[in-house]
Amino acid sequence: MTLLLIILAYIALQLAIAWWFRRPAQSESDYLLAGRSLGPWMATFAVFATWFGAETCIGAAGEAYQYGLSGVLADPFGYTLGMVAVGLVVAVPLWRRGVTTLADLFRTRYGMGIERLAAIVMIPSSLLWAAAQMRAFGQVLASASDWGLMACMTLAAVVVIAYTAFGGMWSDAVTDLVQGVVLIVGLLILAAVFFWQDGAAHLAALPPARLDPLHDRSGWDALETLLVPIFSTLAAQELASRVLAMRSAPLARGATLAGAGLYFAMAMIPLMLGLAAVSMLGTGLDPEQVVTRFAAEALPFPLYALFICALVSAILSTLSGALLVAGSLAAHNLLLPAHPHWSESAKLRANRVAVVLFGVVTYGLALGSDSVYGLVEEAAGFGTAGVFVLLVASLWNRRPGSAWAAGTALVGGTLSYALAAHVWQVETPYLLSLATAGIGYLLVAFVHKKAPPQRGFHEQSLT
Repeated sequence: MTLLLIILAYIALQLAIAWWFRRPAQSESDYLLAGRSLGPWMATFAVFATWFGAETCIGAAGEAYQYGLSGVLADPFGYTLGMVAVGLVVAVPLWRRGVTTLADLFRTRYGMGIERLAAIVMIPSSLLWAAAQMRAFGQVLASASDWGLMACMTLAAVVVIAYTAFGGMWSDAVTDLVQGVVLIVGLLILAAVFFWQDGAAHLAALPPARLDPLHDRSGWDALETLLVPIFSTLAAQELASRVLAMRSAPLARGATLAGAGLYFAMAMIPLMLGLAAVSMLGTGLDPEQVVTRFAAEALPFPLYALFICALVSAILSTLSGALLVAGSLAAHNLLLPAHPHWSESAKLRANRVAVVLFGVVTYGLALGSDSVYGLVEEAAGFGTAGVFVLLVASLWNRRPGSAWAAGTALVGGTLSYALAAHVWQVETPYLLSLATAGIGYLLVAFVHKKAPPQRGFHEQSLT
């Protein structure tokens, strides 16, 4: 009960920080992108804290515990490569478009119909990712109390919905900075104890199979596992919103790369712990409890409480970012285009209501799931292939855009993934969806290559 009280006090502190450093939103851009004012520190930690969620700290350690290095190709390796690709290739041209969401970018090239279709395709991915964090949040609270998982997830839902709907991007970024610092301190303490308890010797004694990234995997399966997080990161509105909220194009590149480096460095700690946990903690553990089990056994109570608060930090920052994205896509790209004469206060209210509604939906998804890592995998694969194809075409292809080609990529990529993953059970559903989206786009674009450019094509800036 003492630990639960500490966690609740920490959560209350985050709410207080968000309130104290609040900056009243005067416009939708203020709410969704913090007025495009994030500086170097806040930008870097916004990228790091948003991407370093439950799947990295809990899920990746559990996968390493179960399968060795072959279980963590996606996280952290794939996601790190995806973040680096965003920083090197996407951040600058995307920032210069001045859009609010990726769906805005697609509207400038393909029209309002594709904007709405893209938003509909992207929202489920954000909701699944948010549900993974909410489930992990509930598990952390349940491990610290005698409450059931449902009660803990209910509390988690109430806290995060209020936390996100209230402050928007600016409060999210401020608390990301605080939460990122707490998370880094907690992980460094855990790493120090791990090596003090001969963690390096346990790693050195690992059998070769545990360090083989292709162990029990075919080459195609390994490629699929690695490419899903890379392409889904490139197509993620969660990361795009952080890029768009930064002060300048050079900062968008630099802060994204810095966040990627910080992410990878910190992700190595739960990864190493998961690899060594078989010999340090034994077999038969719940994989999603490996990190918290080690922390409980190795750390004195004050440091253990600090680490649990660090884990809560990782979850809070990622969950709030995913809910804000789902709400922005629904309100900004689906609802508000039908009401162009609404005032800024009405637009803000619509975005906040959307966050609350999707928070409730996320709560239902979390209650119905049984795996944090499984939710994250589904979030990464669903719909992102078509979004990636449209992102590439929108940023670098200067030929006129065909709405039919864009629609084919979005619908074809999404349907092919759903069928391949859940009906046909093929080995590489994401590669199939990526090929379907890309080939479908090119074929239909070739058929419509003589269509005249649409108004606002490519270079139009939205505010």
